[in-house]
Amino acid sequence: MLSEEGLGADVSTLGELRFALAAGIPGERLVVHGNNKSDEELEAAAAAGAAYVVVDSLEELERATGSLLVRVTPGIDAETHEDIRTAHAGSKFGLPPVDAAAAVRSGRVRGIHVHVGSQLFSTAAAREAVAWVNAFVGDLGWQPEVVDLGGGLGVPTVPGERAPSIDEWVGALLDELRVDAQVILEPGRSLVAQAGVTLYRVGVVKRTSPERVWVAVDGGVSDNPRPQLYDARYAAIVADRADAEPTGTFGIAGKHCESGDVLIDTVELADPRRGDLLAVPATGAYTLGMASNYNGVPRPAAVLVRDGNARVIRRRETVEDLLRLEA
Repeated sequence: MLSEEGLGADVSTLGELRFALAAGIPGERLVVHGNNKSDEELEAAAAAGAAYVVVDSLEELERATGSLLVRVTPGIDAETHEDIRTAHAGSKFGLPPVDAAAAVRSGRVRGIHVHVGSQLFSTAAAREAVAWVNAFVGDLGWQPEVVDLGGGLGVPTVPGERAPSIDEWVGALLDELRVDAQVILEPGRSLVAQAGVTLYRVGVVKRTSPERVWVAVDGGVSDNPRPQLYDARYAAIVADRADAEPTGTFGIAGKHCESGDVLIDTVELADPRRGDLLAVPATGAYTLGMASNYNGVPRPAAVLVRDGNARVIRRRETVEDLLRLEA
């Protein structure tokens, strides 16, 4: 669908590259990332005719071919969870400025890439990165052909959160950019996060203390590890009674053998009971893609819904699927 709309893809592994090609995205709309690209991945990028390969180390500069961008780490601490900051000093991503300058002086790179972090609810860090790029390019006396400003635009997942609109985000970046170059943005989360809703089946509902009632569902950390990884917060409704008023405050727990397998710490719900469907919105990004088969739980199906019509676009896994991989 995104390919048909003319979008490209930012890929970071051989698997993602193959997925993008299978989806019909042509090489000229591919940007290949990754902090540890294998020779096989670099060769696949070249064979695909990828528009750009983002060099992530000086060693990789010697192995990569094609049109190259250099990823630079400007030392900016974005206001987001520490595990999804990507431009701070010491980050595993990119080159420090002195090495990035050496890559520019080699004459092998056509542009620069900088990405400060994910799930940003302010333009401040991204604007700081643009100002840094302006200064870096100016100090080198370099005219890059391409400036890739990465992504990062946050998406509200609970009531009360507000993120910049796409117009506000893009406008803030472009208004401050002083480099005459092609600009690439990576807006993936902002395109797909709110397009996804996860449906769970409610199982056990039990009170474990005067303050705590747990609603257990048939998934959890295996299909959405973000609450455990990044303290991500979500909302939920009882889909069977979507218009009903809440009757209390509940915690939403997964079914896995972890005390930390908690999807939502507290949420107001309308009398949840066994068999109900629980809907968790804004789960279109970084959920199914990060899913696992922990505890032997098969991953869920994906269903495309539009104008009252539904179509399965990824079938539900079965335990038999998992057993086929065992020798």
